[in-house]
Amino acid sequence: MTAGNNGASTPEDDDPFGYLYADGQANGAQPPSGGGGYGYPGSVNRVRAVGQRQYGQQAPAAATAPYGQVAQPAGHAQPNAHYAAPETFPGSAPTTQQQQPPYGGGGGRRGPNTKGLLIGAIAVVAAVVIGIGVAMMGGDGEKDAAGNEASTSPTTSQSSEPSASSSQSAAAGELPKTDAKTLRLEGGTTLASDVKGAQSEGGVYVQGFNQVGAKVTWTVNGIEKAGTYRLYVRYDIPGVDANATLTVNGKANTQPLNLKNFANQPKGDWEKGWQTTWGQVTLSKGTNTIELSCQQGNQCDAYLDQFSVTENVDQ
Repeated sequence: MTAGNNGASTPEDDDPFGYLYADGQANGAQPPSGGGGYGYPGSVNRVRAVGQRQYGQQAPAAATAPYGQVAQPAGHAQPNAHYAAPETFPGSAPTTQQQQPPYGGGGGRRGPNTKGLLIGAIAVVAAVVIGIGVAMMGGDGEKDAAGNEASTSPTTSQSSEPSASSSQSAAAGELPKTDAKTLRLEGGTTLASDVKGAQSEGGVYVQGFNQVGAKVTWTVNGIEKAGTYRLYVRYDIPGVDANATLTVNGKANTQPLNLKNFANQPKGDWEKGWQTTWGQVTLSKGTNTIELSCQQGNQCDAYLDQFSVTENVDQ
């Protein structure tokens, strides 16, 4: 066949719409007719008459196929020589959906890891329970021995009973000292803080000492060896001399403790009357009791602040 008058040389060059163009009409392209094909003369005819293809007869019931395979009808055991669906061509994608194995089957897929989820949930619950237990244990530490909540606000107790620190031991290498809050109060003595200048914690001092029978007691712990010591007392007077009876371990000193106006402060000025005095005391090893009292013949118009024990430098 020669080019130019015998139509397309190959099927892929056959233009079914060539009759619409001038060059196609010049080469003999014809529009489609009622019973035949169309295109160039002598070209490949791709049209088949209706009913020309042969199909298989109705297939009997499909045989049972092994698990995981699709059963084929008996009539389709061999491919039809006249017709094959496009999807059967090599490289074409299958249109039949492959059956997926159920969860837990042998197809390689596994079901949800419910065991792991259960273990995770148990771990979370255990952590919460432990946290609550720790919080409850920590809260108990804020209660006192009677089960009452400990108060965080400071108090200014006026009790005549000494605090626990009244029997405190001295630190290593130091001799004991104390202030007004740790003294045992008797005979009408009380704590106050109206007059400025006291060095005890909170500016507290002992008042009410200016009457017969008034007494304060200091229990001294931590005396490492028996001997003679100096007892220092810080006091306040209104510019007028005073004195008091000093008793150690139940035995009164022969001389009263002198509370004189050593600084010569003006009479009646309590805030300027703070001074310090001392007296010798004989102490035993261990615990001792020191009392300062107002007895008959004493002049006791004074406030008491701090007490301390030192070595006797005269030894």
